[in-house]
Amino acid sequence: MIGAMTRFAYLHGLGSGPDSHKGATLAARARARGLPALRRPDLNVPSFARLSPIAALDALDAMGGAERTEERWCLVGSSFGGWLAALWASRRPDRVERLVLLCPAFAIGERWPRWLGEAAMEAWRREGARPIADARGTLVPVHYALFEECSRLPQWPDVSQPTVIVHGRRDDVVPIESSRRYADGRPNVRLVEVDDDHALASSLDVIEAVLWGPSSAV
Repeated sequence: MIGAMTRFAYLHGLGSGPDSHKGATLAARARARGLPALRRPDLNVPSFARLSPIAALDALDAMGGAERTEERWCLVGSSFGGWLAALWASRRPDRVERLVLLCPAFAIGERWPRWLGEAAMEAWRREGARPIADARGTLVPVHYALFEECSRLPQWPDVSQPTVIVHGRRDDVVPIESSRRYADGRPNVRLVEVDDDHALASSLDVIEAVLWGPSSAV
């Protein structure tokens, strides 16, 4: 059941944006159901080159609107956006009704050194920036402070809200073991495993059903 004051927002991943395929598709499906518009905030703040998860959390505060206390949010977060969604929900439990996390990038600060290796991490620190592809596929030098900020924030934010995680068993970016670990021992978290990769391009029907269909209750 969707409450009258429930608002939905899609939080995109790292190297993505509000017009990503998943976000745009889910927005179109929300319109087709006659639901309120799916908000898609741009989390590349203050810019992709100077990307800051703390600034992104501030942007979610602005989207949530402290004065609109009657509104409750269902956050749909993909990868980096899934981690941010859980962070914001842990900070603003009174504003978040439930979470749908898509291959969430928990432990991102721990994962980066394993992704890149010691030499590449040292080069990023020494040079101050590392090329990362943005939403258009353009390589942008992203500052090292992104890694430092990510490392200082909770890697496994604890949430109290009903939460469904949709994660692909063939995900080679954020392995599914991450979500299995998160769901284990948390009765409010349900993990839905799908035969898909990190993009979840073949699982949009599953995501839609989790969001708005009869399987949405945890």
